[in-house]
Amino acid sequence: MPLAVEPAAASVPAAGGVITHTLTNSEAGKVVFKVKSSNNNEYRLKPVFGFIDAGATAQVEITRLAGPPKDDKLVIQFAPAPEGAADPQEAFKGLTPAGDVTVPIKAE
Repeated sequence: MPLAVEPAAASVPAAGGVITHTLTNSEAGKVVFKVKSSNNNEYRLKPVFGFIDAGATAQVEITRLAGPPKDDKLVIQFAPAPEGAADPQEAFKGLTPAGDVTVPIKAE
């Protein structure tokens, strides 16, 4: 998989909490990514869009607001970054994702 996510799954208190995931780009070129959540009522993502240089990593912070216990997931879509792109949100708009990684999250 060109984009690896650690940890591959997570658990967070239903009362709220913060978890961090590391994205690693094993591609030969820069990639652009977008993080989507199955539950936008209880989760806040930072950043939602970003670039990762070849062989580099990026951190994604997930904040869980208080809510009922539930199983959710994040989907991280990625694609090769367009040459010279400066804004990851704009760069991602015109792209078809090359792949995605699903990260299950359990709020207990």
